[in-house]
Amino acid sequence: MSILNADPQAGSKSIVRNLKKGHRGVDVKHLQLLLDAALRPRVRLPADGVFGDATHSAVLLLQQLKQLHPDGIVGPQTRSALGISSVRGSAHQRPPTGSPNWMKVAIDELGVSEIQGARHNQRIVDYHQTTTLRAQTDEVPWCSSFVNWVMIQAGFPGTNNALAKSWLNWGSKLEQGRYGAITVIKRIGKTSDAATGSGTGYHVGFYASGTTSSVQLLGGNQGDQVKYSNFPMSKYSIEGFRWP
Repeated sequence: MSILNADPQAGSKSIVRNLKKGHRGVDVKHLQLLLDAALRPRVRLPADGVFGDATHSAVLLLQQLKQLHPDGIVGPQTRSALGISSVRGSAHQRPPTGSPNWMKVAIDELGVSEIQGARHNQRIVDYHQTTTLRAQTDEVPWCSSFVNWVMIQAGFPGTNNALAKSWLNWGSKLEQGRYGAITVIKRIGKTSDAATGSGTGYHVGFYASGTTSSVQLLGGNQGDQVKYSNFPMSKYSIEGFRWP
């Protein structure tokens, strides 16, 4: 099974910008979802992507609770307190022209990550609600839940299943990797994998690029977050490429 047909744009990285009052966009929407999940009692911020007074107040409250400098600006320390990686795919990155619409949905989720401790990222819990498992924590393996959520948002049915290997019976089989293809991999010789949080060795994500020695996937639960990751063929086998 070939993994070629690489896309050179798929793995670009950039530093997440600092956020403050007046900013708008997908990064602000992610911030609002994370603040709503982290603060108790819940502040019930609208996830509208607009950094207004309510979001500014919520950031100040979080900074006070975490004993950070309360300036209302979401910089590296505040991002860290929310479980946001300091490096992620560019918020302004867009899939190549002609790409499947679900890749835009997936790219907009870059940086969503688990929250350490007793609290849970509501966005990840939302992913889980697209499967019959309907887990209520961000600690349950969520790679398949992420793919289900993305495909449903893009207007396609998912597998309704929290198992990564469930995607091997979904859609149509592809003989080689293609940008956006749902890709199932398996850790060779192991039934678990710390890199993906898998308890079965299986993992699923979206094909971004590949060579004869590795495959790059955009997926969830990769290092506890949504990001691009490279998987070496010396450690992982490709179980299948699927397309709607």
